[in-house]
Order: sequence, then C-alpha cells, then structure tokens
Amino acid sequence: MNRGECYTDMAKLIAVFFWVLALATAVAFIVHPVWLPELVSLEGADVDRQMNLTLGIAGFAFVLAHILLGLFLWRYGGKRPGSALYWHENRGMEITWTVVTAVVFVGLGLEGSRIWAREYLTDPPANAMTIEVTGQQFAWNFRYPGPDGKFGRTRPDKVDDSEGNYIGLDDGDPAGNDDITTQNVVAVPVNRPIQLIIRSRDVLHSFFVPVLRFKQDAVPGMGIPVHFTATRTGEYEVACAELCGMQHYKMRARFLVMTDAAFDTWLKARSAQ
Repeated sequence: MNRGECYTDMAKLIAVFFWVLALATAVAFIVHPVWLPELVSLEGADVDRQMNLTLGIAGFAFVLAHILLGLFLWRYGGKRPGSALYWHENRGMEITWTVVTAVVFVGLGLEGSRIWAREYLTDPPANAMTIEVTGQQFAWNFRYPGPDGKFGRTRPDKVDDSEGNYIGLDDGDPAGNDDITTQNVVAVPVNRPIQLIIRSRDVLHSFFVPVLRFKQDAVPGMGIPVHFTATRTGEYEVACAELCGMQHYKMRARFLVMTDAAFDTWLKARSAQ
C-alpha cells in the first residue's frame, strides 16, 4: 500500500468516526432516557421549553457539522499527500452563516430575557402567600406570617442560635408574636401562588429547587422577591448552589407541596410549637 492509499484509508476511517458520533448524538437527543428532573411548577414549563429549544438548535448544528466534516474527509481526504488544496473565500456564504448565527443567538437571548422578566419584573398574583427565606451557614430558615398577615421586625443583635432565634426576631414587636419559623423544612399548598423573599444572614448562598426550575442567590443585605406556583404534591429537595463554606454540602432542606387541608394542619402544628 502506497502513502496515498494509506492517507485515504485513514481519512475514511476518521470520516466514519464523525458519522457515528453524529448518529449517537442524534439518538441521544431524540431518545434522551435521562433528561431533566420532574417538573412541578407552572413557570418551569417555559424554562424547559427554552432549554430544549437551545439544546435542539445546538444539537442540530453539532450533528450537521460532523456529517459535513465526514463527507469532506471521505471525498477529499488523502487525495494529494504532501500538498494542500486552497479554497478561495466565498463572501456570500460567510455573510449567510454569520447572519443566521446572530439571529439564532439574539433570538434565544430575547426569549430567555422574557422568561426572566416575567419572574423578576412582574408582581405575584394578589392571592400569593409570602414566605421569607434566610440562608445561613449551613441551614435554611423559613418564616411565615401569622394570622395578622404581617412579618415582625428583625434585628441583627437579636440573632441567637442557642435560643433558636436564627433570624433575629424582635420580641418587642407585636407583629412578630404570631410569626411561624422553621429550619430546613418548608411547606406550600399546591396550586397556590407563592412569593419568596430570599435573604442571607452571613455569606452568599443560592436557593435552588430543581423541580421548580428555580434558583436564586441569597445576598447579604438584600431581600430578593421571586414567585412560583407548585402543581404537584410531594416531597422534594432544596439545595444551596453556591459554595458557602466547609460544610456547604450539608446545606439542604425539605420542600413539601401539600393539599390545602394538609398544609393548614402542618402550619397549625408549627404554630403550636
């Protein structure tokens, strides 16, 4: 076998490799036996659609590029060992693929911005329940307003972990006497809008509930409002998605979605405690 035949066989072998890779990628996108976690929120449907669209476009471009690369290798690989073929530029093709790429990129960005704006720039429904979330090393604290519907005042000098006052409730404020606090467990009623006010007591944390398709940093000194509606009862997990110290791995909480009756019973039990 001469050198030219050796180069040709090698080029065809590489072409076949690229085609197999393209086929495997296409099958993975179509079948996707392992994909996103369970979805239990109204708002998360748009997030999933956006992610699937982005991955679909990227996957199509990846598969097409590797198919074409394999075709060129099969057709031209090894034809002239030791010499290179020169292809003059084609301004029309360059403008076309640049414009198409820009349109796709900007379009995906605008759609993502629309989803982001709906979460952060719109008010929650009038019947939304408000829950305060406060991250600390290494736990999540949750506070519900009592029957008066108002949160009591908090003060940094009142924070006392030994007394269970993790968020610094001021016992001098009557509005806080009926506040209900829990640590590392939060419950919400199903199919009811929920507004979270996310805070941090010490360093950066990130409140992450995969089944809600929801993640928001908790920033010291800020109260960041977000809202969602859970659509399926069950027990899920809250994680901290921001490295916040040596025991970051311990910072998790239970997220319970309940029927209205079960939630009322749960809240009354916490209030009695």
